[in-house]
Amino acid sequence: MHIPVTRVAALAASLIVPALAGAQVTGNLALTTNYKFRGQDQDVLGSKGNVKTSSVKPAIQGGFDYAHEIGFYIGNWNSSVNWMDGNSIEMDVYGGYKFKAGGLDWDVGTLGYIYPGATQGNTWEIYGSGTYASDFGAFTLKYSHTVSDDYFNWAGAKAGSGLSGRNTGYLNLGYAYEVVPKLTLKAAVGYTFFASDIKDNTAAVDYYDYNVGASYDFGGGLALGAYVQGANKGSAFEIPGGPDGKTLNPNKARFIVALTKTL
Repeated sequence: MHIPVTRVAALAASLIVPALAGAQVTGNLALTTNYKFRGQDQDVLGSKGNVKTSSVKPAIQGGFDYAHEIGFYIGNWNSSVNWMDGNSIEMDVYGGYKFKAGGLDWDVGTLGYIYPGATQGNTWEIYGSGTYASDFGAFTLKYSHTVSDDYFNWAGAKAGSGLSGRNTGYLNLGYAYEVVPKLTLKAAVGYTFFASDIKDNTAAVDYYDYNVGASYDFGGGLALGAYVQGANKGSAFEIPGGPDGKTLNPNKARFIVALTKTL
């Protein structure tokens, strides 16, 4: 059956306009003195084959989120990084669904970490979290599960190692409490457990990471945060080649300051 173009356009508009009316698009920008992911430095490569040992390794970050009032959302987040040759940016893409049930705020979705120029680092996960808000603060428990062949190049699947990073998992418990108006204390502890292929064939071991600090909301979407972040089992992840002949421990605890702006 042939439908006139004008009717098709009208039908599309009747579907799209209400959807847009119930949606919100926000953006974010950040400048941080160091970018750690699950307790590990994401800027470790220096010049002339050396590794960086400085505690200050600035990163610029930003992205956007598109969320609909019924709970669905998609987004993108990016950060400057330097831990693989040929790559200088991490590009995250994600989508999911938020809803309330049983007195908790739930969030389920999927997230891909993309590293242009170094695709061996590309990783894909599915995740789920639940948040309980009380007079004593908000507690969030989140689990992320790897479904890609590799986990941030640890398995070497892209290079034909025959190994798999699938089923690597990350469990994180976070806490936030506004002690006075605009000042929020934050703390989190996470646990990474690697797939058996990674643990049996590489130096990687399961480890804990932590993040403790506070953020202050200046209003207008501007906030300043200060945190101590790090992880244990650092000796298993040491990188040789420092300019002074020493190794770099990417799990080392660091004091990090970040300025963020929500648009």
